[in-house]
Amino acid sequence: MKNQYRKFVYLDENGRSFEFHAKKDVVLEATEEPDGKLIIRAIAISKQNYVNPPIPEGWKHISGEWNNGFIIRRDSDGSEMVWVPVESLDADGTLDGVTFNEKFGRRFYNETDILKESFSEKYEGKIILQEESIKKYGGFYISRYEISMSINKSVHSLKNQMPMINVDFFEAMRLAKSFEDSDKVKSHLIFGAEYDSVLAWFIKSRARKIDEITVNSARWGNFADPENSLKGLAKTGSNETWCTNGIYDFAGNLDEWTQEKKGETCRVTRSGNYNLIGYLYPASYRNYRDARQGYQFTGFRIALYIK
Repeated sequence: MKNQYRKFVYLDENGRSFEFHAKKDVVLEATEEPDGKLIIRAIAISKQNYVNPPIPEGWKHISGEWNNGFIIRRDSDGSEMVWVPVESLDADGTLDGVTFNEKFGRRFYNETDILKESFSEKYEGKIILQEESIKKYGGFYISRYEISMSINKSVHSLKNQMPMINVDFFEAMRLAKSFEDSDKVKSHLIFGAEYDSVLAWFIKSRARKIDEITVNSARWGNFADPENSLKGLAKTGSNETWCTNGIYDFAGNLDEWTQEKKGETCRVTRSGNYNLIGYLYPASYRNYRDARQGYQFTGFRIALYIK
């Protein structure tokens, strides 16, 4: 159960009632957890929404609109991020793996998806904060490019760079966190819910057909099967065909670590890579790898949390 109220009245076992009243520009959200606990959160309502994306301090808008790739650039190093308007999506996602009634959440396009009942993201807890940020602002920012590293060992989201490879999950988590860390804005390795929300946006905006997402992604990504395949790792943003709504290489080129957990030692990777076949590993496909190992076909992407 997840509902929002202006006033919430709680009656305890002794018959005493307690009233909670939402202040101006705040709503009360009641969530019933699987263990039966009832959690009440105060969620700020912002006048900003998905058609008017927030621009963090130190960043500027350089091109695009909310529905086709609203792109911001960081003043310090030129890194670029793209706005994902989650509130424009249909409520067909899930954060609990069971109830498909969320605009922000994971989608399972393949009924035989072996991870459907075994994944978890709430082990980190941070996804709840991102969910609240999305409700406040209407969306989130994701890196326009796969992450690369500068000569001074800082990570960035830049065009025409060789993306980082051979990075294990825990190092990817650490590096993603280092990208942006202020009182107002923090960065993190993408959640599976974020990855799937981007795919849902591609479909909703008609930038990609559902078959391109779920059946064969070879036409819009760096995979091994096309006749003109590069047959190797491409630099970030190197092919306009591989760009959708301002985001490059969301299918193919490199598998990308996500925070979805498979078992005790593995994490889920998405996107497929240049050594795989696009119709066997389309963009919606969930693969998984040992979190303790780095792989030459695996990189990562980041997202921003705005307080």
